[in-house]
Amino acid sequence: MGRIVGIDLGTTNSVIGVLEAGRPQVIANAEGSRTTPSVVGYTKDSELLVGQLARRQLVLSPRNTFSNLKRFVGRVWDELEENSLSVPYTVRANTQGNVRVTCPVTEREYAPEELVSCIIRKLVDDAETYLGEKVDGAIITVPAYFNDSQRQSTRDAARLAGINVERILNEPTAAALAYGFDRSSTRRVLVFDLGGGTFDVSLMRISNGVFDVKATSGDTQLGGNDFDQRIVDWLAEQFKKEHGLDLRRDRQALQRMNEAAEKAKQELSGVATTPISLPFIATGNDGPLHIETTLERSIFENLCPDLLDRLLVPVKSALRDSGWQPDQIDDVVLVGGGTRMPMVKQLVRTLVPNPPCQSVNPDEVVAIGAAVQAGILSGELRDLLLNDVTPLSLGLETVGGLMKVLIPRNTPIPVRQSDVFSTSEANQASVEINVWQGERQLAQDNKSLGKFRLSGIPPAPRGIPQVQVAFDIDANGLLEVSATDRTTGRKQSVNIKGGSNLNEDEIQKLLNEAKLKAEEDRRKRVSIDKRNNALTLVAQAERRLRDAALELGPYGAERQQRAVEVSIRDVQDLLAENDLHELELSVASLQEALFGLNRRLSSERKIDSNPLQGIKNTFGSIKDELFSDDYWDDDPWDDPNRPNMDRRNMGRRDLDPWNDDFYR
Repeated sequence: MGRIVGIDLGTTNSVIGVLEAGRPQVIANAEGSRTTPSVVGYTKDSELLVGQLARRQLVLSPRNTFSNLKRFVGRVWDELEENSLSVPYTVRANTQGNVRVTCPVTEREYAPEELVSCIIRKLVDDAETYLGEKVDGAIITVPAYFNDSQRQSTRDAARLAGINVERILNEPTAAALAYGFDRSSTRRVLVFDLGGGTFDVSLMRISNGVFDVKATSGDTQLGGNDFDQRIVDWLAEQFKKEHGLDLRRDRQALQRMNEAAEKAKQELSGVATTPISLPFIATGNDGPLHIETTLERSIFENLCPDLLDRLLVPVKSALRDSGWQPDQIDDVVLVGGGTRMPMVKQLVRTLVPNPPCQSVNPDEVVAIGAAVQAGILSGELRDLLLNDVTPLSLGLETVGGLMKVLIPRNTPIPVRQSDVFSTSEANQASVEINVWQGERQLAQDNKSLGKFRLSGIPPAPRGIPQVQVAFDIDANGLLEVSATDRTTGRKQSVNIKGGSNLNEDEIQKLLNEAKLKAEEDRRKRVSIDKRNNALTLVAQAERRLRDAALELGPYGAERQQRAVEVSIRDVQDLLAENDLHELELSVASLQEALFGLNRRLSSERKIDSNPLQGIKNTFGSIKDELFSDDYWDDDPWDDPNRPNMDRRNMGRRDLDPWNDDFYR
């Protein structure tokens, strides 16, 4: 069986963790970073890019690069707020009213779950490379205030990535697991989670390895990106006032402002003012136009008072549901990059008197907690117990369009609740069960999760038949609804999936398409890897040739240098012809020739490293040359025009060769 990992699937960045030797740790990605940007894109050649590679082309190809996808997962078009649509790429509704993302370069529309699955697959591939074994399952975290359809859609994304979801875990709960992992004392903890696109708050009691969630609340349409948007609007309005152009209508300009706003927000967490410079942002009648301005922290905070007010509402709601007073909170755990903003920290201090805990990394704590949960499920950690709650009330629609709540919010899960209902008309043969989730009194004001029909009810006056409806929520927070006619025993049950952006047929179609294209994708990957490896080897060989020429001279290792040069030309020719089969053989020949050159260089360096040996070899070669027969055969002293020289006297110091006595 493969390993189980923990995945923090974030709006801006995603992180993957694993339990190693009983301790949770974060796995770095292929690029060496501990966080992976939650960005998916396609190049002009329709090549898929995920993570940092995709983020690099955000400005140059904004219509084919997709970020902030988490806000669209599991939501229909009518549920989206206007600020969610402030993205450089095209988002539209399909014929069923579901959200779809348009990619011009591939001429396709994608469901958000399909693109999110690419991020999950990237994280898992990096984990498998690090672990050296297959990953079969994952704990995936979601905002605590995600409804059932959003949780189902997250599971669908993992299915498309080929990963089995062992548990859907609330992000604040995961953060608390990481915080209280090695603490044995009893603590009351408030987790304040402000991510890139969502906000959650949870209150829980931690005691001797038992994590008991008391209340949770949040806002799935509020996050750090909304604070960035205020800076973008401020920049755009200033530019429009000065030049009469609205940069928000230009996709590339909008993306550049988004990046500048995010950077300015981060810098204002440590300094009072920060410069914003965007040269050549647009073109006017007199030439190129630029943005050169300075943003002060006080101005930024004045742009966001309503966002801070929206943060207050869920915190007060969670405190009210838990029955705790603010002074009863022992610790405050800040999660998410948005909590680094000074105004957010100050807001938390006004709510809870105790200073926030700084012992956890806000960017990694959720993934660490997911890895801890993976250890609990796999049996590696046996002394921890997690009791979570359902974030929203669940019920069904009754006569008059009212919502009858069966499971109130903040009910501990897993849970099963049932109630008995009857018909509203005489001789009614069937009833329709319409399941809703939310806190409003009227059903239509809440989120519809799905509906099904129980048929075969015997004819009877109104109010006589008894239909028992039961709601079951598992540990993942996923719902199953069943209805039973007590008279006939006829039963109908359904796993609620109606709110997902993808129905089962669409999921199976995408899975089958992935299987059919798996071999083609593998061949493309192998082809690209072969070419890249060949180009890398050629560059290395050219560098070694230059090193050999400097160390040995142009003819110091002529045979080995010549072999490398010939092999380089062969590889370059085959790269131009795209002959991958012959390329593999030529690469092997180049490797062998390069090995011979490296061996020659190594042997020469050993000689140079021993100066006495070098002198000995030098004099030895001179001696061999002086006293060889070939040398004396060509001796200039044997010239018949010169007097004969006595070779026996060559070694005598007392004889001067230019003295007349030296000659016979």
